[in-house]
Amino acid sequence: MEKNSKSVMVIGGGIAGIQASLDLADRGINVKLIEKKGCIGGRMAQLDKTFPTNDCSICILAPKLAECYKHPKIELHTLSEVCKLSGKAGSFHAQILSKARYVKADECINCGKCVEKCPMRVDDAFDMNLRKRRAIYIDYVQGIPSIMAIDKEQCLFFTKNACRICEKVCEREAIDFNQKDKNIELEVGSIIVATGYDIFNPTPLKDLGYGRHQNVVTSLEFERLICASGPLGGHLLRPSDKKEPKRIAFINCVGSRDEKNNPYCSSCCCMYTTKEAMIAYEHDNELQTTIFYIDLRAIGKGFQEYIQRGSEEYGITYVNGKVAQILEDEENNLLLIYEDIGASKVIKFTFDMVVLATSMIPKKNAPDLSQILGINIDDYNFFEASPYYPQKSSKEGIFLCGTCREPMDIPNSVVDASGAAAKAAEIIIRGV
Repeated sequence: MEKNSKSVMVIGGGIAGIQASLDLADRGINVKLIEKKGCIGGRMAQLDKTFPTNDCSICILAPKLAECYKHPKIELHTLSEVCKLSGKAGSFHAQILSKARYVKADECINCGKCVEKCPMRVDDAFDMNLRKRRAIYIDYVQGIPSIMAIDKEQCLFFTKNACRICEKVCEREAIDFNQKDKNIELEVGSIIVATGYDIFNPTPLKDLGYGRHQNVVTSLEFERLICASGPLGGHLLRPSDKKEPKRIAFINCVGSRDEKNNPYCSSCCCMYTTKEAMIAYEHDNELQTTIFYIDLRAIGKGFQEYIQRGSEEYGITYVNGKVAQILEDEENNLLLIYEDIGASKVIKFTFDMVVLATSMIPKKNAPDLSQILGINIDDYNFFEASPYYPQKSSKEGIFLCGTCREPMDIPNSVVDASGAAAKAAEIIIRGV
């Protein structure tokens, strides 16, 4: 059992968890970074670009990934989850379930030979199930740690006691089917929760046609479709017939500001739909884009100017209106029936694709984790923060940052993470 109450445990390896870890490590504090997936990076790794600068998302994230992985004060625990927690601020005792990777971390060089030969094809969650991956895989090309993992639920050896091709082709003998899940005991002084968010599934909103009309996609699916590392190699085509779209509609507040689903605002939909419309226009200058909104909420630095730029330089049309229904014709084009509030009338217009700006919702396992950690969640299942100190949870010594406590964009998540790191460091430094 490891004993080091001068350490901080960070739960979640997205941009918020990474920033908190780096802040703490740069102050000389040992960090135990716990990530459920095989690689760190979180949602930001799935994005093409970031607003309001339109910089490449992975170009910003990759240096932080490498720094986090190489930092002598940060210890990564991927494919790991917190199972139990006891103790109090200054002396928490945590039990971590570390799942077997079935690949030797010190031998794998991510050459890809095993992936080439693996016969299994399964939906790739990183690419929003828009393409297939193999049963042996890495989450994404730039993923850190750059080590393969075997999906036990899909691997033919585990399901049918067959295959083992990856083991035969690996020249470094890195495949190890005998690896077992293990429990790790950690002693830490404070904890930061940075578990991120999930995406609202718009399938129940029948009038919008998601799941029935192929050319209706969610915003995160659109990010993968337009990204150079995505399933289309950065060449935007609509899913139904692989034709280039010429008219795209973006619908804000899908699942947000909705009493039947999520009554809260997701805070950054107005901005990222503008960004996606800009990126789409950069791919095709003949493209016409329309954003349907309830209110335009651009409260960050340079955000209002960004929306103005979208309108003036990228030809984005902003319509203050509510889309009532989306119908599909025989050629898979989409007829939008919507209320134009400014014009005070109902309008019908045809688009080639529709992108739904879906609500940010809490992680599915947030209630379970709240029980393990002994902290409160709010009415929507976000982790409940103190009204006076936003990064403080309901339990002394456990802090919150990023979208696990409320919807927010990347810049705010980074600032939030630094605030949580400062609070967590206080407990370590003063030796409570």
